[in-house]
Amino acid sequence: VQLQACGGGLVRPGDSLRLSCAASGSTFTLNVMGWFRQTPGKEREFVGGTNRWSGGSSYYADSVKGRFTISRDNAKNTVYLQMNSLKPEDTALYYCAGRRAPVVVTTVSEYDYWGQGTLVTVSS
Repeated sequence: VQLQACGGGLVRPGDSLRLSCAASGSTFTLNVMGWFRQTPGKEREFVGGTNRWSGGSSYYADSVKGRFTISRDNAKNTVYLQMNSLKPEDTALYYCAGRRAPVVVTTVSEYDYWGQGTLVTVSS
């Protein structure tokens, strides 16, 4: 499985941005897709995740709940992270990740596949 993330950029506080993560290869093995982010000197942190089997239900970190939304287009094997009301503290390198086990978890080491990061910068 290969994951390709894109959509990052420079935006102002309060703006919106949508990240995409396209999966290729043996995508049928991906039950959970997650988004993580990382800033220099800090550990990679869970942003949100979605489970293809639980009615596509999604889970989010408290820091983004109500502002970020994960959606998926199964026909395109693509997962999106819609980010609204962006704040400077959302600035980070964002990664998408895939997991074979059908449970959304927040632990980095529990994900089997990773895309390259896409940089989001929120600054006035």
